[in-house]
Amino acid sequence: MGVFAELKKILEELLDLDDRELTPETLLIQDLGAESIDLLELAVTINSRFKIAVKDDEIFLTRFGLYLTDARKQGRDLVHYLAGRYPFLGEDRIAEIMAHIKEGPQLKIRDLVSYITYQSKGI
Repeated sequence: MGVFAELKKILEELLDLDDRELTPETLLIQDLGAESIDLLELAVTINSRFKIAVKDDEIFLTRFGLYLTDARKQGRDLVHYLAGRYPFLGEDRIAEIMAHIKEGPQLKIRDLVSYITYQSKGI
């Protein structure tokens, strides 16, 4: 089973999602209503099922805004700076998150897939 399919199963179980269409573009918080306790349970489950170390701040992009502020203060290239903090996200995805950050948390299922894949490779 692929990472997306397994993650979809996990989310359906944890968030009690019956007949909900989940795609890689589904937002965890806005679309699925995930709360902080759900994210903690998700991190533990991902750790167990995929046998990877899960760093909550990384996988859930919780410091994204802080890093963005730091990059601005330092006069750094924003996308490049954030790519260094989130190497599992591509620069296009980082730019997309930045463009929509005022709308709220931008964590998508595909971001979790990218994190799991990245950590699984031991990079």
